[in-house]
Amino acid sequence: MSDEIRSYRDLVAWQKAMALAKRVYGATKLFPKEETYGLAQQMRRAAVSVPSNIAEGYGRGSRKDYVHFLHTARGSLYEVETHIFIAGDLDYLTNKQTDSLLEDTDECSRVLGGLIKSLSIGK
Repeated sequence: MSDEIRSYRDLVAWQKAMALAKRVYGATKLFPKEETYGLAQQMRRAAVSVPSNIAEGYGRGSRKDYVHFLHTARGSLYEVETHIFIAGDLDYLTNKQTDSLLEDTDECSRVLGGLIKSLSIGK
């Protein structure tokens, strides 16, 4: 199998962000009903924004724009992380769920940071 990147879908950063978004959707299904249009929706929107911005940046056609959108994705990722802390503090997530989701955000952040760094070298 080739390691060639032919699409944003081949990017590990996008794949991990997609997996995180799916996990966030699953976790927020169990939130109290009154949070349907509150914290649950905010978490979902931020989580969806991460892979969406990675994809959009990939398609922009310039390295500068690409890196800009990757930074935006990272900002959304930090927003998701903050929402996870809040949801954990409110006992909407178990400690195990909180820890697991935070591990996922850490992994996404690491991979996304590596991608940003690789594109920023030799600008």
